[in-house]
Amino acid sequence: MTIALLPERIDVKTFERVPGIAPGILNAGLGSVGPDQTYLDVGQGNRVWGSLYDRDLPLAFPRGARVPQWEGIVERAESAPADIVPGLLASSLAEAGFRSPRGAAIEATRQLSVPALLAADRGGRIGRLPPGCAVRRCLPPVRVVAASIARLGPLIERLRAPDLLIAISRPPPLDERQLAVGIAGAGYRGNLTSDSTRLDGYVLATDLAPTILERFGVEPPSEMSGEPIRSNGAIDADAIAALEDRMAEIQPRRGPVIGVSLLLWVLATGAAALGLGRRGARLALPLLALSVVYLPALLLLAAVLEPGQGVEWLLVLAGGPALAALTLRALPRYRALAVACAVTVLAHAVDVIAGSPFTPLSLMGPNPGLGARFYGIGNELEAALTALVVFGTGATVLGFFPRLSARRSAIAFGAAALVFAIVFAAGRFGADVGAAIVFPVGGAVAAAVLLGGRRWSLLLALATPLLALTALGAIDLISGGDAHLTRSVLDAGGLDDVADLAERRLRLSARSFGRPTLAPFVFLAVVALGLGAWRREEVLTWLDDDRVRAGFLGALAAVLVGTLANDSGALMLQVGVAYLALFAGAAWAWGPRPSPGADG
Repeated sequence: MTIALLPERIDVKTFERVPGIAPGILNAGLGSVGPDQTYLDVGQGNRVWGSLYDRDLPLAFPRGARVPQWEGIVERAESAPADIVPGLLASSLAEAGFRSPRGAAIEATRQLSVPALLAADRGGRIGRLPPGCAVRRCLPPVRVVAASIARLGPLIERLRAPDLLIAISRPPPLDERQLAVGIAGAGYRGNLTSDSTRLDGYVLATDLAPTILERFGVEPPSEMSGEPIRSNGAIDADAIAALEDRMAEIQPRRGPVIGVSLLLWVLATGAAALGLGRRGARLALPLLALSVVYLPALLLLAAVLEPGQGVEWLLVLAGGPALAALTLRALPRYRALAVACAVTVLAHAVDVIAGSPFTPLSLMGPNPGLGARFYGIGNELEAALTALVVFGTGATVLGFFPRLSARRSAIAFGAAALVFAIVFAAGRFGADVGAAIVFPVGGAVAAAVLLGGRRWSLLLALATPLLALTALGAIDLISGGDAHLTRSVLDAGGLDDVADLAERRLRLSARSFGRPTLAPFVFLAVVALGLGAWRREEVLTWLDDDRVRAGFLGALAAVLVGTLANDSGALMLQVGVAYLALFAGAAWAWGPRPSPGADG
């Protein structure tokens, strides 16, 4: 097997000039990482966020047969709440009996410095390929060489049936996360993919080690989180390039498209309230609420259409209020809100069940280019869909089934929460473990409120998350969904691994509250919660029906639990509270008018 390192910034479409190679793009790391971290991640088959280590990566420029400061690299890896084992790939091959005549499983040419980290074993030793070693009996099981695009053709021509060539563009320092990757050999005839990403044309650096081990018939160690790379369909480099472009646009577009649209909608609502007083506020607040409810659905539509940034911004800016106005004109009050919630929730449900790439490529999706989540829903959508499902159920029951008894309404809350928990949490679909907690909590609390807060209903609300997680685990095991829960908990090596998972989530959640870009919005969310608690009796009078009151309190409980249980707690808090505030504003607008002369 040959790992060929190409020059920096090779475009994936360049592989079209190389017959017999399956192309793709490779995510180089979680967030922005240097080339040394990328090469270490390949060799260990696992990775975590840089903030979870207790120190920066020591400088490592191997030139001889050892990695300087290897002990520091190992100590740093041991500090992370995960099974990070530098050099695991080379040692796994050697322990399985795959060695060169010189005793190493992987050897790098002597000219390679930092890329030679790919060849390091668990002791920090690096196998070096001697000059003139060209015959097969001299070659190691895996060799790491520098190559050009022109040299790939002759390398591929010399491949025999079991051989494999992996070509990767060298990672540039920090500024790019996606690298061009190509694999040639038996079984590789289309675009690359893996179960880590489920995106056609997209794989991870940590997928390379399991791919290499699988080729040699070696079972990947449990410490490796990657999945073997395979190819799907026909080669389509244009589609891969379009995927790469879209992923690169997600983060920069979020502010201009989502942030500016929300700001302009809020300013327009404020202007209506200032200019027309209470009457203007009662007209504008429901319009604002429904516009924001439709926002995720419009972003999903934009992922399908793939417009430029200006067109996507206009689609959202004008489309949200237009859909809101049409819905409010066609349907009264809570019926309109129920339909808007249903459109957004069902659009995403259908998309994740179909396994399409549109939800991940939505501006409100999981942002696969960042390197953390690649399919299903992400934290932003979890926060939004939680509020829409729970409160939307209350609006649906009130708007379309007003004569439904409290008991049957409680069943409706529970059924909706469980159905969408399965859709958005199961590994085959939404693959978001948090949804298995927050959706059932919201539905159970809403049901308990409707049933008068009886003791058994409160106990059910407390037990529901555990029951839902158990059911999710069973569904994933039966269906082979391989969700984050299944891989991180059910496949864990013991209680220590489960504790590592909990520690990672808590530390990442705490870090989310310290992000400067989120701090102002977190402050506003906390202020809004404080004001709501202070004026809770007044707020509950706006929600003048038991069904919507139950939906509101259920959504509030789900947001608070999600903030504690989610690895992006700050994001869950600010998005969830924003939707709750909008629902409360719409309820105030639709509530009874004060009598003339009443104190405002």
